[in-house]
Amino acid sequence: MTESELLHTPLFELTQQQKARFTPFSGWEMPVQYQGLKQEHQAVRTSVGMFDISHMGKFALVGQNLISQLQTLVPSDLSRLKPGQAQYTVLLNSQAGIIDDIIFYYQGEEKGFVIVNAGTTAKDKAWLLEHLPSSIKLEDLSRDRVLLAIQGVKAVTILQSLVKEDLTSMSAFAHREVTINDRPAFIARTGYTGEDGFEVMVKPEVGQKLWLDLLKLGVIPCGLGARDTLRLEAAMCLYGQDIDETTTPLEAGLGWLVHLDSKGDFIGRSLLEKQKTEGVSRRLVGLQMEGRHIARHGYPVLWENKVIGEVTSGTLAPTLGLAIALAYVSKPLNKVGQKLTVEIRGKNYPAQVVKKPFYRSPHK
Repeated sequence: MTESELLHTPLFELTQQQKARFTPFSGWEMPVQYQGLKQEHQAVRTSVGMFDISHMGKFALVGQNLISQLQTLVPSDLSRLKPGQAQYTVLLNSQAGIIDDIIFYYQGEEKGFVIVNAGTTAKDKAWLLEHLPSSIKLEDLSRDRVLLAIQGVKAVTILQSLVKEDLTSMSAFAHREVTINDRPAFIARTGYTGEDGFEVMVKPEVGQKLWLDLLKLGVIPCGLGARDTLRLEAAMCLYGQDIDETTTPLEAGLGWLVHLDSKGDFIGRSLLEKQKTEGVSRRLVGLQMEGRHIARHGYPVLWENKVIGEVTSGTLAPTLGLAIALAYVSKPLNKVGQKLTVEIRGKNYPAQVVKKPFYRSPHK
C-alpha cells in the first residue's frame, strides 16, 4: 500500500498540527509519537494522555436475542452482562484459534457495540455476518466515528470537566451515553494502558472539538509507540503478535475469558475442553531480561541451547527501567522462576520467567 492509499482518521489534520511523526499501521497513517515516547508514556503513568484510536473497527449490533446469538461465537458467558456492562473476549475459529480480541458493550434492549482491531476489521465483519442470523443487523461505523482514549490517573478529573453526567460512579468496563459539548457521546471506562481511563466514541465534528478542548486542558497527545510500551508493561496482548489464529485463549494466558462451566456450545469449545483437561503444551509467559538487552518479536527462546519458544513482544519498559518481553515457551519450562536465554543477533542473553503483569498501577 502506497502512502497515498493510506486511510486517515478524522483527527489526522489536528494530529499533524501537533507535529506528530506518522507511520503506516493496518492500512492507516497513524501518529507513532509526538513529544517523544518516554514523555508520552510517563504522562499516562503519572497524569493523563490521549490517543486517537479512530482507526479501530466499530460495529453497532441490533436484533432480538442478541446475547444468545453472540454466545456461540465467543468462549465468555455474555449472559451475565447487564445493560451498561462490557466484556473483553475473543472470536474463535473451529480450532479455538483467536480470530480477534474484542470488547462487547451491552446496551440493553437488544443493542450493543463491538470494538475490534483495525487490521482485522474486514475479517471480523465478514465473520460476524457469516455466523449471525439475518435478524441481527450490523452497522459498520468504523469510518464514521472518532474514538478517543483518555488514559491516566487524572483522566476522570479532566474528562469530567467536559461531561455533564457523573463519571466517578462508573466502574471498570462500565459504559453509558453522555453529553459532551451538548452533543451525544458514548463513553466507556476501558483502555489499553494498564491505567484508569476512558474511551469516547463520537461523531467526527464532536471528536475534533473534544481533541482541541483536551489540548487546552493540558492533556498530552500520545502515539502508537507509547501505546505499545504501556500495554506491554501491563502484559496486554497485541493481536497479530502475541495472539492470532494459531493461538488459543488457554495458551495465551486468557483462560479467564473461557467459561466452560456456565455456558453451552460455542465455536472451538471441544478443543478448549481438551486443553483444559490435558493442559497446554506451550504458554505465553512474561520474561525479564538480565541487563538492558531487548528481546524483539521472533527472537528464539532457549534452554540448554535448545529452542523451546519464541518472543512475541519486547521492549525496555520506561516505568520499570527493565527489559521485558512476552514469549510462548514450551511446558514444563514456562513456570515462574525458570531461567532461560534469548538469542539476540547470534548471542544468547539470560532471561527469567516472571509473573504477569510486569506493572500494576497503584492508582487503579
